[in-house]
Amino acid sequence: MPSRQPTEPPKAAPALETLMQRAQSGDPVAYGQLLSEVSVRMRRLVRWRAPWLSPEDVEDLVQDILLSLHQARATWDPSRPFLPWMVAIARARLADNARRYARRAAIDLAASDLAETFCDIPTNSTAETVVNLMSVRKAMRDLTPAERQAVELLRLREMSLNEAAEASGSTVAALKVAIHRAMRKMKATLWKD
Repeated sequence: MPSRQPTEPPKAAPALETLMQRAQSGDPVAYGQLLSEVSVRMRRLVRWRAPWLSPEDVEDLVQDILLSLHQARATWDPSRPFLPWMVAIARARLADNARRYARRAAIDLAASDLAETFCDIPTNSTAETVVNLMSVRKAMRDLTPAERQAVELLRLREMSLNEAAEASGSTVAALKVAIHRAMRKMKATLWKD
């Protein structure tokens, strides 16, 4: 029986803390290794915390977490453990994602309360189409300029509150008030007709 040569044990991957310290010092190889290691762990975490997400959504969320890590990498204190710091970033991104999901669900729910405004020509007669468009125009005409802008940015262009605030030069709070008032006025106008 041939004798076996002793083999060296496989080299253990450097700890995340070591990789992060080297990455903070400007080592691009260590940074690439860190991102690879973190992405595997974050994929598991996201799947565990949000099992209902599609694989594409999981991947988007992991990329968002990695981008946040990249942006916050200078704030990590080498005297502290890396993984709890990283998980805190991941939790914040998961919470942001949950808020976006809830906001979209609320928009969908609010839109479902409105009368049908988009026409499918094969199922609607020309007269119904004209009446629907006239009703929506009338409902929009009764809005203030701020309310009209809020509807356009938040409902028609589907911007987030922050995006709409930046585009309009308004505040998030003012947009919330404007869209609430606009939806209430439009609903009242559409239900009257």
